[in-house]
Amino acid sequence: QVQLVESGGGLVQAGGSLRLACAASGRTVSSYAMGWIRQAPGKDSEFVATIARGYSSTLYADSVKGRFTISRDNAKNTVYLQMNSLKPEDTAVYYCAASQQPGLGSTYPHRYDYWGQGTQVTVSS
Repeated sequence: QVQLVESGGGLVQAGGSLRLACAASGRTVSSYAMGWIRQAPGKDSEFVATIARGYSSTLYADSVKGRFTISRDNAKNTVYLQMNSLKPEDTAVYYCAASQQPGLGSTYPHRYDYWGQGTQVTVSS
C-alpha cells in the first residue's frame, strides 16, 4: 500500500498563493487516482481536486476551478496542489488521498482508500 505525507501548508493573506506537496512511498502515485480533500472547522470534508490514475486528466470542485491546479511528478513520486488567489473560505486542513479506482478519483471523500495526515492552510482577510 501507499503512504502519503503532505507539506506546504501555512498562513497566507487573501490573494496569495501556496503549493502543497504530497510525497508518496511504498507505491507509485501513477498507480492511483490521486485527490485533494479539505476539511474546515465544523464542516464536512470537501472534495477539491483529483488527477486520474495513469494519465493526466483532472477534475476540480467549482469553488476552486480556475484558481487551483493539481499535478503529478512521477519522477519525484509526488502530487502537488498549486493554490492561487486564495480566499479566507479556503482555510482548512488539506488532505492528500489515493484511490484504487480507475480513471479520475471520486468527488466523494469517503471513496478514497489511503490518506495523508493533512496540512493546515490558513488564509487571512
